[in-house]
Amino acid sequence: MKGFVQFIGVTVGVILTALGLDMFLVPNKIAAGGVSGLATILYYLFHMPVGLVMLLLNIPLFIMGFYRLGLGFVIRSLYGTVALSVAVDILAPVLPVPTGNLLLASLYGGILSGLGLGLVFRYKGTTGGTELLAAIIRTYTSMSTGQLLFLVDAAVVIAAGIVFNSAELALYALISIFVTAWLIDLVLEGFSYDRAFIIISEHSDKIAGVILKNLDRGVTALQGRGLYTGAQRDVLLSVVSRSEVSRLKEIVYEVDHRAFIIMTEVNEVLGEGFKEIHTEKRNSRKLGKKSWRGK
Repeated sequence: MKGFVQFIGVTVGVILTALGLDMFLVPNKIAAGGVSGLATILYYLFHMPVGLVMLLLNIPLFIMGFYRLGLGFVIRSLYGTVALSVAVDILAPVLPVPTGNLLLASLYGGILSGLGLGLVFRYKGTTGGTELLAAIIRTYTSMSTGQLLFLVDAAVVIAAGIVFNSAELALYALISIFVTAWLIDLVLEGFSYDRAFIIISEHSDKIAGVILKNLDRGVTALQGRGLYTGAQRDVLLSVVSRSEVSRLKEIVYEVDHRAFIIMTEVNEVLGEGFKEIHTEKRNSRKLGKKSWRGK
């Protein structure tokens, strides 16, 4: 069942990515990096189908990937890569081109591509291309994958600007790349609605008690030691919803106006009071922390 859900997720992601390419990016000569961007350039130079070019460009990458990364990585990339190439060429003749406005095309092309690739990655698939190339190059260099992806995409964008003799098109391609990257992160990590608080105070017991009573949120005490003063004290950790942020601050400062508070966004919270953990096996471990939940 899990494999079927992943298959559906990758397929939906591939279709969304193909829509972004066929309806917005390719018709407007926006080569937004990667293999699809290079295929867009070759389409306008030699009138070769974009999907076919993407597939042909991935073949040497798969061969190199087999030798450098192993068969498992190649197999995981195979379906998404082939499906995207086929979808791009099948859908291109029947899809409309909604706009010739380059800004709208770069934005909506980036949105659809980002949503699509985000789904592909979320369901454990890949579409080969830039990601595969970066992973291969990574085996030869100490550069991070993010740096390599940026360099490869930048090279494609610069090439598009030269071939199309338009710096403007290159700039719009950059917009699309940034939008795509942002949407991928959004799909993978979700909106950040919850906030984690780290509270350092001489009155941690009282603060924890008020949080439990008034907010009905759990609090965990971590043992800490001030390196300047050498004083031992509990450091409180609590996660609350965005609507509870102001109230939590009020609670802390009503008890101790000198308390030190660190607040940070959290992308996902799993557990009691938040999103349930859906796993077949749940292993509990003793972490050596004093928990305030239910006390």
